[in-house]
Amino acid sequence: MLIRQVAIVPDDTDIEMAEILRVTSALQKQVTRDFAPIWEVHATVDGFASLEQVPLGYWPVTIMRDVEGAAGFHTDKNGQPFAVVEAGDSWSLTASHEVLEMLADPFGNRLIAGPSPKPGQGRVEFLVEVCDPPEDTDFAYTVNDVLVSDFYTPRYFDPVRNDGVRYSFSNAISEPRQVLRGGYLSWHDSVSDHWFQQTFFGGAEPRTRDLGVLAREDRSLREIIDELTPETKRLSTLQPETPQLTGAITAAASSGRASTARAESLRAHIAAVKRRRSG
Repeated sequence: MLIRQVAIVPDDTDIEMAEILRVTSALQKQVTRDFAPIWEVHATVDGFASLEQVPLGYWPVTIMRDVEGAAGFHTDKNGQPFAVVEAGDSWSLTASHEVLEMLADPFGNRLIAGPSPKPGQGRVEFLVEVCDPPEDTDFAYTVNDVLVSDFYTPRYFDPVRNDGVRYSFSNAISEPRQVLRGGYLSWHDSVSDHWFQQTFFGGAEPRTRDLGVLAREDRSLREIIDELTPETKRLSTLQPETPQLTGAITAAASSGRASTARAESLRAHIAAVKRRRSG
């Protein structure tokens, strides 16, 4: 069984290692419990203090303050995936987004065929970006009181809707190829060679736009599409009053008190065991 290895690592930011480990443990649980059974992808998610400590073979997700022109998914000069995430109070949400999409499509070029959302266009090829259609904060959830991203399932590309089918982990997506408010979906039309998007960044309904023929320039499709979609929300820097963020912070504080109490109880128990054995 192939196990992919992802590294979460701060660079040019003051995020403490304790916070890195708190988030990576949540992302590991999300990958193992939620994502792997659905997408049949197995991975480790580990935290490191610096890029110099990341072993060869890991795909780095680097957390940075200054992400000007670099945020999102990339591949290095050897074609290996990495991602850059903006630091902020809700950086775990962006990191989850990048990790899940990296695991589903490591090299940013995976396509799945299906009927186009654009009437009359016929069968097209969708770029696999598992977190983009439900990427808005409204559809995020928590793991270990850490905010993480929702994602669609492989059934998202089914030709027709069926009752009882899970189209996204949170069940917020209720039918194939649905784009939720704040999200988007990208696809390629082989007849025209144009790329299209359905976006839901404003208004009452999603809209479709023609991106034209993409100039690849040895870059991945995902990197190009992300660059052409500047309207996406900065998920790492949510407003402090965002309900999902405040809820996660409140829950984390409560859990922290419970964890502290358990730690104190465990230390007392270990001390009692030592006393019995020494006596």
